[in-house]
Amino acid sequence: MSFHTVKDVSAHKFIEAYSAYLKRTGKLEVPKWVDLVKTASYKELAPIDPDWYFVRAAAVARHVYLRPGTSVLGLRKHNGGRKNRGSRPEHYALGSGAVDRAILKSLEAIKIVETTTKGRVLTSTGQRDLNRIATQVASSA
Repeated sequence: MSFHTVKDVSAHKFIEAYSAYLKRTGKLEVPKWVDLVKTASYKELAPIDPDWYFVRAAAVARHVYLRPGTSVLGLRKHNGGRKNRGSRPEHYALGSGAVDRAILKSLEAIKIVETTTKGRVLTSTGQRDLNRIATQVASSA
């Protein structure tokens, strides 16, 4: 069996597999407000997928893997999008900082991510878990 990292596999397939792993293990603490909150101020509705928190947590873990030292502002920029301003031109808007902060705290609670002076980075157990999932995704493809 060959060894693969997160960089070697498709982002979509990895996030799908890692979110399923997070949901299956049951370690990730999900806040009570996940069914009520919008993921950005420019969105009209809350996410339709009931497991969106696990998917976003997997995407945040992948983002921290690829960009060590990520901050909440960096995640807000990454999760932002176009704000519809009616007849006026669209502009870029940031994503929700509260959602990204809650996900980072949840990942810190299960020892996937840790806070350093340079920002959020993966722990050794977090990196091992992500690489293990990436190897499973690469072997199944």
